[in-house]
Amino acid sequence: MKLHILAIVFTGILISCNSSDKTTTIKEESPDTETIVANESNTKDKQLKPIDTDEALIATALMSAPEESRANCKVIGYNMTGEFVTLREGDNQFIVLADDPKKDGFNAACYHKDLEPFMARGRTLKAEGKNYKEVFDIREAEMKAGKLKIPNGATLHIYYGKKTTYDPETSKVEDARLRYVVYMPWATAESTGLPEKPYAANHPWIMNPGTHRAHIMISPVPEDKE
Repeated sequence: MKLHILAIVFTGILISCNSSDKTTTIKEESPDTETIVANESNTKDKQLKPIDTDEALIATALMSAPEESRANCKVIGYNMTGEFVTLREGDNQFIVLADDPKKDGFNAACYHKDLEPFMARGRTLKAEGKNYKEVFDIREAEMKAGKLKIPNGATLHIYYGKKTTYDPETSKVEDARLRYVVYMPWATAESTGLPEKPYAANHPWIMNPGTHRAHIMISPVPEDKE
Protein backbone atom coordinates (compact mmCIF):
# COMPACT_ATOMS: atom_id res chain seq x y z
CA MET A 1 0.00 0.00 0.00
CA LYS A 2 2.80 2.33 0.94
CA LEU A 3 4.53 1.55 -2.31
CA HIS A 4 1.33 2.36 -4.18
CA ILE A 5 1.03 5.76 -2.44
CA LEU A 6 4.67 6.58 -3.15
CA ALA A 7 4.16 5.77 -6.83
CA ILE A 8 1.22 8.16 -7.02
CA VAL A 9 3.18 10.97 -5.31
CA PHE A 10 6.20 10.40 -7.60
CA THR A 11 3.96 10.55 -10.69
CA GLY A 12 2.44 13.86 -9.48
CA ILE A 13 5.89 15.36 -9.06
CA LEU A 14 6.83 14.40 -12.63
CA ILE A 15 3.65 15.96 -14.05
CA SER A 16 4.27 19.13 -12.05
CA CYS A 17 7.81 19.42 -13.38
CA ASN A 18 6.70 18.95 -16.97
CA SER A 19 4.00 21.62 -16.58
CA SER A 20 6.56 24.02 -15.09
CA ASP A 21 8.94 23.45 -18.01
CA LYS A 22 6.14 24.20 -20.55
CA THR A 23 5.17 27.40 -18.78
CA THR A 24 8.79 28.51 -18.77
CA THR A 25 9.11 27.77 -22.47
CA ILE A 26 6.06 29.88 -23.31
CA LYS A 27 7.37 32.80 -21.30
CA GLU A 28 10.76 32.59 -22.95
CA GLU A 29 9.11 32.81 -26.40
CA SER A 30 7.28 36.04 -25.58
CA PRO A 31 10.24 38.43 -26.04
CA ASP A 32 10.86 36.98 -29.52
CA THR A 33 7.23 37.68 -30.46
CA GLU A 34 7.48 41.23 -29.16
CA THR A 35 10.66 41.76 -31.17
CA ILE A 36 8.94 40.64 -34.36
CA VAL A 37 6.03 43.05 -33.76
CA ALA A 38 8.45 45.87 -32.97
CA ASN A 39 10.46 45.18 -36.12
CA GLU A 40 7.28 45.24 -38.23
CA SER A 41 6.36 48.58 -36.67
CA ASN A 42 9.83 50.00 -37.32
CA THR A 43 9.67 48.83 -40.94
CA LYS A 44 6.38 50.64 -41.36
CA ASP A 45 7.85 53.81 -39.86
CA LYS A 46 10.83 53.63 -42.21
CA GLN A 47 8.46 53.83 -45.20
CA LEU A 48 7.65 57.43 -44.30
CA LYS A 49 9.78 60.10 -45.94
CA PRO A 50 10.02 63.89 -45.63
CA ILE A 51 8.24 66.03 -48.21
CA ASP A 52 11.42 67.50 -49.66
CA THR A 53 10.99 67.50 -53.46
CA ASP A 54 8.61 69.19 -55.89
CA GLU A 55 7.32 65.75 -56.86
CA ALA A 56 6.49 65.01 -53.23
CA LEU A 57 4.73 68.37 -52.91
CA ILE A 58 2.56 67.53 -55.92
CA ALA A 59 1.79 63.98 -54.81
CA THR A 60 0.77 64.96 -51.28
CA ALA A 61 -1.19 68.02 -52.41
CA LEU A 62 -3.30 65.88 -54.73
CA MET A 63 -4.56 63.95 -51.70
CA SER A 64 -6.80 66.96 -51.02
CA ALA A 65 -8.66 66.40 -54.31
CA PRO A 66 -11.39 63.83 -54.98
CA GLU A 67 -9.64 60.61 -55.99
CA GLU A 68 -11.32 60.39 -59.38
CA SER A 69 -10.16 63.93 -60.27
CA ARG A 70 -6.50 63.82 -59.20
CA ALA A 71 -5.07 62.83 -62.58
CA ASN A 72 -6.16 66.09 -64.24
CA CYS A 73 -5.90 68.71 -61.48
CA LYS A 74 -3.74 71.78 -61.93
CA VAL A 75 -1.28 72.10 -59.02
CA ILE A 76 0.10 75.45 -57.92
CA GLY A 77 2.12 76.60 -54.92
CA TYR A 78 5.58 77.25 -53.57
CA ASN A 79 8.27 74.93 -54.88
CA MET A 80 11.25 73.79 -52.82
CA THR A 81 13.23 76.92 -53.77
CA GLY A 82 10.49 79.22 -52.47
CA GLU A 83 8.99 80.36 -55.78
CA PHE A 84 5.22 80.44 -56.29
CA VAL A 85 4.74 78.54 -59.54
CA THR A 86 2.52 76.16 -61.46
CA LEU A 87 3.87 72.83 -60.30
CA ARG A 88 1.74 70.87 -62.77
CA GLU A 89 -0.74 71.80 -65.49
CA GLY A 90 -4.29 70.42 -65.44
CA ASP A 91 -7.54 70.75 -67.34
CA ASN A 92 -10.42 69.77 -65.05
CA GLN A 93 -12.56 71.85 -62.67
CA PHE A 94 -10.11 71.77 -59.76
CA ILE A 95 -7.04 73.72 -58.74
CA VAL A 96 -4.83 72.22 -56.04
CA LEU A 97 -2.71 74.41 -53.79
CA ALA A 98 0.34 72.56 -52.47
CA ASP A 99 1.72 72.80 -48.96
CA ASP A 100 4.18 75.62 -48.29
CA PRO A 101 7.38 73.72 -47.37
CA LYS A 102 8.69 76.67 -45.36
CA LYS A 103 5.77 76.63 -42.93
CA ASP A 104 5.30 74.28 -39.97
CA GLY A 105 2.94 71.37 -40.41
CA PHE A 106 1.13 70.37 -43.58
CA ASN A 107 -1.70 72.19 -45.35
CA ALA A 108 -2.83 71.56 -48.92
CA ALA A 109 -6.13 72.54 -50.53
CA CYS A 110 -8.24 71.74 -53.55
CA TYR A 111 -10.87 74.19 -54.79
CA HIS A 112 -13.11 74.78 -57.77
CA LYS A 113 -11.33 76.78 -60.48
CA ASP A 114 -14.01 79.51 -60.31
CA LEU A 115 -12.69 80.35 -56.84
CA GLU A 116 -9.21 81.17 -58.18
CA PRO A 117 -9.79 84.98 -58.54
CA PHE A 118 -10.88 85.12 -54.89
CA MET A 119 -7.99 82.95 -53.72
CA ALA A 120 -5.44 84.80 -55.86
CA ARG A 121 -6.64 88.15 -54.49
CA GLY A 122 -6.07 86.88 -50.98
CA ARG A 123 -2.53 85.75 -51.81
CA THR A 124 -1.76 89.14 -53.36
CA LEU A 125 -3.01 91.04 -50.34
CA LYS A 126 -1.04 88.80 -47.96
CA ALA A 127 2.09 89.36 -50.06
CA GLU A 128 1.52 93.10 -49.60
CA GLY A 129 1.68 92.61 -45.85
CA LYS A 130 -2.04 92.81 -45.10
CA ASN A 131 -3.23 90.96 -41.98
CA TYR A 132 -6.23 88.65 -41.76
CA LYS A 133 -8.75 91.39 -40.93
CA GLU A 134 -7.47 93.66 -43.68
CA VAL A 135 -7.69 90.87 -46.26
CA PHE A 136 -11.20 90.04 -45.06
CA ASP A 137 -12.42 93.64 -45.19
CA ILE A 138 -10.87 94.42 -48.58
CA ARG A 139 -12.32 91.35 -50.25
CA GLU A 140 -15.71 91.98 -48.62
CA ALA A 141 -15.76 95.52 -50.06
CA GLU A 142 -14.72 94.24 -53.47
CA MET A 143 -17.44 91.58 -53.36
CA LYS A 144 -20.07 94.20 -52.54
CA ALA A 145 -18.79 96.39 -55.37
CA GLY A 146 -18.98 93.50 -57.83
CA LYS A 147 -15.22 93.51 -58.43
CA LEU A 148 -14.81 90.05 -56.94
CA LYS A 149 -17.04 86.99 -56.93
CA ILE A 150 -17.38 83.77 -54.98
CA PRO A 151 -19.65 81.31 -56.80
CA ASN A 152 -22.46 80.09 -54.54
CA GLY A 153 -21.86 76.45 -53.65
CA ALA A 154 -18.20 76.39 -54.73
CA THR A 155 -16.20 73.91 -52.68
CA LEU A 156 -12.85 73.87 -50.93
CA HIS A 157 -11.23 70.67 -49.67
CA ILE A 158 -8.45 71.03 -47.09
CA TYR A 159 -5.94 68.26 -46.29
CA TYR A 160 -3.97 69.17 -43.18
CA GLY A 161 -1.96 67.92 -40.23
CA LYS A 162 0.91 68.66 -37.86
CA LYS A 163 3.43 66.27 -39.44
CA THR A 164 5.38 66.58 -42.69
CA THR A 165 6.29 63.01 -43.54
CA TYR A 166 4.44 60.87 -46.06
CA ASP A 167 4.22 57.37 -47.51
CA PRO A 168 5.62 57.46 -51.08
CA GLU A 169 3.53 54.43 -52.03
CA THR A 170 0.18 55.99 -51.13
CA SER A 171 1.09 59.73 -51.00
CA LYS A 172 -0.76 59.93 -47.67
CA VAL A 173 0.70 62.41 -45.18
CA GLU A 174 1.24 61.05 -41.69
CA ASP A 175 -1.81 61.72 -39.50
CA ALA A 176 -3.29 64.23 -41.98
CA ARG A 177 -7.06 64.56 -42.33
CA LEU A 178 -9.66 66.31 -44.49
CA ARG A 179 -12.22 69.00 -43.88
CA TYR A 180 -14.59 70.60 -46.37
CA VAL A 181 -15.94 74.08 -47.05
CA VAL A 182 -18.97 75.00 -49.18
CA TYR A 183 -19.09 78.74 -49.92
CA MET A 184 -22.47 80.46 -49.68
CA PRO A 185 -21.84 84.25 -49.76
CA TRP A 186 -24.09 86.29 -47.43
CA ALA A 187 -25.86 83.16 -46.08
CA THR A 188 -26.96 83.06 -42.44
CA ALA A 189 -28.10 80.50 -39.91
CA GLU A 190 -31.66 81.59 -40.62
CA SER A 191 -31.37 81.25 -44.40
CA THR A 192 -29.71 77.83 -44.26
CA GLY A 193 -31.11 76.28 -41.10
CA LEU A 194 -27.55 75.49 -39.97
CA PRO A 195 -26.14 76.35 -36.54
CA GLU A 196 -23.31 78.85 -36.13
CA LYS A 197 -21.27 76.25 -34.29
CA PRO A 198 -21.22 72.45 -34.51
CA TYR A 199 -23.62 70.62 -32.20
CA ALA A 200 -21.22 67.67 -32.10
CA ALA A 201 -18.25 66.19 -33.93
CA ASN A 202 -18.97 65.56 -37.61
CA HIS A 203 -21.87 68.05 -37.73
CA PRO A 204 -22.00 70.77 -40.44
CA TRP A 205 -22.27 74.39 -39.35
CA ILE A 206 -22.07 77.87 -40.91
CA MET A 207 -19.02 80.09 -40.40
CA ASN A 208 -18.76 83.85 -41.07
CA PRO A 209 -22.56 84.07 -41.48
CA GLY A 210 -23.93 87.15 -43.24
CA THR A 211 -20.58 88.01 -44.86
CA HIS A 212 -19.03 87.51 -48.29
CA ARG A 213 -17.12 84.58 -46.84
CA ALA A 214 -20.07 82.72 -45.32
CA HIS A 215 -19.51 78.99 -45.73
CA ILE A 216 -20.62 75.60 -44.49
CA MET A 217 -17.94 73.80 -42.51
CA ILE A 218 -17.77 70.00 -42.51
CA SER A 219 -15.03 68.33 -40.45
CA PRO A 220 -15.30 64.53 -40.70
CA VAL A 221 -14.32 62.47 -37.67
CA PRO A 222 -11.02 60.62 -38.34
CA GLU A 223 -11.54 56.98 -39.35
CA ASP A 224 -9.61 55.67 -36.34
CA LYS A 225 -12.02 57.45 -33.96
CA GLU A 226 -15.27 56.26 -35.54
